[in-house]
Amino acid sequence: MSEIVTAGILVIGDEILSGRTKDKNIGFIAEYLTNIGIDLKEVRVVADDEADIIAALNALRERYTYVFTTGGIGPTHDDITADSVAKAFRVGIDHHPEVVARFKERFKDDLNEARLRMARIPDGAELVQSATILAPGFMIGNVIVMAGVPSIMQAMMDIVAPKLKSGVKMLSDSVRANAREGDIGSPLRDIQKAYPETSIGSYPFLDEESKPNTNIVVRSRDADKLEAAMTEVKAMLAGLKVARP
Repeated sequence: MSEIVTAGILVIGDEILSGRTKDKNIGFIAEYLTNIGIDLKEVRVVADDEADIIAALNALRERYTYVFTTGGIGPTHDDITADSVAKAFRVGIDHHPEVVARFKERFKDDLNEARLRMARIPDGAELVQSATILAPGFMIGNVIVMAGVPSIMQAMMDIVAPKLKSGVKMLSDSVRANAREGDIGSPLRDIQKAYPETSIGSYPFLDEESKPNTNIVVRSRDADKLEAAMTEVKAMLAGLKVARP
C-alpha cells in the first residue's frame, strides 16, 4: 500500500471569523485534494494575529504532509501571513527581486509601499505564480501559502498540484437507505467493525415527501473491501423492517 498523504488547511482572517466574508475555499480545496489522493484531516480558522497564526501553522505542519493556508497575503496592514510564516520557520523575509521587477512593470509610478508588501517572501520559499496571477503565493517546507480570493486561490492550486506527492485515492460508494438514521445505527456499527479498512458514514436528509431519510456512504482505498462492505450494507437494508412515518 502506498503512503497515505495527509493535509491540513489554515484559513486566516478576521473577516471569516466575524462572518463578514463567507469562506468558499475549504470545500474547493477538500474536493481537489480528494481527487488527487490527499486526505484532508483538519481545518483551522484563525484571526489576523501573529501568535495565533504561528501556533496553528506549527501544529499543523508537524502533523500533516502538507498545510495549505488561505488569506492574509494582500497589501494592507493586517495582511501578516507571510511575516508569520517566516517567523514560524525562523527565516528572514524580504522583497523578492523577481516579484518587485514584475510589480514595477505592472504598476510603474503607482508602485507604492502597500503594493510592495505583496512582494515580501520568506527566505528560501518557492514562488507560486503565473502570468495571470499578479501577487504570488509561495511554498516553504511543507506549507503552501495561497490567496484568500477564491479565483486566485484556485489558480494557485492548479500550479501547486503537480508538485505534490499523492497517495492511493479514496474510493467511495453510496446507497439511499429509505430509513431513519436511528434505525440503522446499530447494524451499521456492526458492519463497520467487520470491515475496519472501510469508513462508513450515514447522512440524514429530508426526502421528496419531507420524510426523514438517510444516505449511507462507504469509503475505502481497497476496491474489494469497499464492494464487500457495500454488499453487507445493502443486504442489511433489504432485511430491515422499519415503519417510516
